[in-house]
Amino acid sequence: MLKTRGYMKPAANAPAFQPLYRQIKSLITQSLVTGEWRPGDLIPSEIELAGRFSVSQGTVRKAIGELAGENLLVRQQGKGTFVASHSEERSRFPYLSISPDRGALVSLAAILLDCRKVKLDSAFARRLDLASGAGAFLITRVLAISGKNAVYEEVRLPATQFKGLTVETIERHHCMLYSMYESEFEVRILHVDEQLKAIAAEGVAARHLGVAKGVPLLTIERVAYTYADKPVELRRSFCNTREHHYRNRIV
Repeated sequence: MLKTRGYMKPAANAPAFQPLYRQIKSLITQSLVTGEWRPGDLIPSEIELAGRFSVSQGTVRKAIGELAGENLLVRQQGKGTFVASHSEERSRFPYLSISPDRGALVSLAAILLDCRKVKLDSAFARRLDLASGAGAFLITRVLAISGKNAVYEEVRLPATQFKGLTVETIERHHCMLYSMYESEFEVRILHVDEQLKAIAAEGVAARHLGVAKGVPLLTIERVAYTYADKPVELRRSFCNTREHHYRNRIV
């Protein structure tokens, strides 16, 4: 049996047996969840972790390799392994799926429209694994690409997960949300699920995108997840695709 301080008991639905490197992977992940190592931190070396967990360096290397493949850790040659971070969100645009039809995406601005507390209806609550009527923050913003409004967004966040969220907090982070979640609320987005649908423009989305009612828009409904596959954000994006397109890379 693996012996280590702070050994994490397996979940009730976990397999009875896991390869040793998977156990180490779980232990490292637990340290990320508890905040022992925060986004951007350099984690201990493979040799140090091998000593801590009383396993071989190769076992640790394999565990770290899987975590790096899942974008939880980042290896930097000659420097070590770091906890992945969204701190460079403004230059990397993580998970952004909309691109200009011509040329590269070189200019993105996020403009905050509003932030207020609401109660979730049953449909929204279900997507966030919450009870109907649960409190949430509703953030509305516009994304301008190369100076043109391209996306209108409605973002819903569980109030219990984002206590103290204010307009000032959002604006301090230039309305770049994932880096704000990470630095202000210790919520790191690990993966997202998206659903796409074509709709006719109407109401507030048409107004902020400067299009006539009935013009086709692409809607993207996204649920973003943190550790343990916990949903922490529900985002609905209304995209004007007259000069932009949805892109997706499958590997």
